[in-house]
Amino acid sequence: MRIPFMRMVSWYLIFAMFLVGIAPRVEAGFVPSEIIALEEVDRKADMEKVQRFLETKIVRDRLEKLGFTHEEINSRLSQLSDQQLHQVTQQIDELKVGGDIGAVIGLLVIVILVILILQLTGHRVLVTR
Repeated sequence: MRIPFMRMVSWYLIFAMFLVGIAPRVEAGFVPSEIIALEEVDRKADMEKVQRFLETKIVRDRLEKLGFTHEEINSRLSQLSDQQLHQVTQQIDELKVGGDIGAVIGLLVIVILVILILQLTGHRVLVTR
């Protein structure tokens, strides 16, 4: 009874890995159009968002380590055009603060599947010194 079950599980895993292997990796996202001018850009709101981002402790400490003063940063920000400032705020919005949680969830799912398969097949894992 164990051998047919193992064969069935093996064929299922082979089929699943084949499907995963042939699926193309696609990363899609919106690309802003360079042709359309951004006339509705609110410079004041964008500047406030950048200022809030720069006031966070981590960013402020990193900029100080790089040797930038608060006045230098403000002067460089004032030199940016409206479109450049809007692009900076869009990039701030796209930052992943906590990292990629999808990779952690994927690893947890794999570990749970391995444990489940080991339990179903009756195998035991012994760790000895």
